[in-house]
Amino acid sequence: MQTVQSRDGTPIAYEHTGHGPVVILVVGALCTRTTAGAQDLARRLAAAFTVITYDRRGRGDSGDTTPYSVHREVEDLVALVDAAGGPAHLYGHSSGGALVLEAVQAIGERLGRLAVYEVPYDDDRTGLPDWQRYLADLEPLLAGGRRGDAVARFMQQVGTPAEQIDGMRRAPFWAALEALAPTLAYDHAFLMGPERAVPVARVAHVAHRTLLLSGGASFGFMRDTALALARAMPNASAVVLPGQTHDVDAAVLAPVLTDFFTGA
Repeated sequence: MQTVQSRDGTPIAYEHTGHGPVVILVVGALCTRTTAGAQDLARRLAAAFTVITYDRRGRGDSGDTTPYSVHREVEDLVALVDAAGGPAHLYGHSSGGALVLEAVQAIGERLGRLAVYEVPYDDDRTGLPDWQRYLADLEPLLAGGRRGDAVARFMQQVGTPAEQIDGMRRAPFWAALEALAPTLAYDHAFLMGPERAVPVARVAHVAHRTLLLSGGASFGFMRDTALALARAMPNASAVVLPGQTHDVDAAVLAPVLTDFFTGA
């Protein structure tokens, strides 16, 4: 493990593996650089790339500095690109994909290609009240130190059955999820925002080659979001991975990313 200091002084923990062009993996909610999916993807990409996995601020071995802001998380990515010493491709999963899209302008000419998997923006306003209820519930739970209840509320929001949540709360790994609970607000209240709408105006300036991925067995709005982003961006394409859910299989994803990041 190594650390790099972000602009505000926060230490950001990262690892790198492999050789070749740099790819930085940006994880989603309740994940760290050591999450199994991130580790599996890094291992599969390392044959062709130098792969950087890192703990987003407030997670794992990285520090945290209050108050949180999206701008500070963008600066973390800038610091990692600086540490890599040159251009870097970015891959972001879920809310990590939202962060990737926010970081484009700050990284500038040192940015290679972008790939994101199922950024959970949603232009369907019928689901907006449910999203806003989740955010309203999350704030007092975190403020009151009820981290386990905050994680459970997130699990409920994404459709995890109640009995499964109860079982997870008794599992050894639950304590690690509780430690990550404050970052749910970072991802959802601040990064995604109370409206959660596809940020077509903000991404319209992104001219980098971008691959917008979604799963054929995932939530329908994820595919709609990928298409909406692709329409708004001048050099983007949307691709559906058949049979994949939001928890995408690294064995399926890695060849797609390899082809995209090495292609003409």
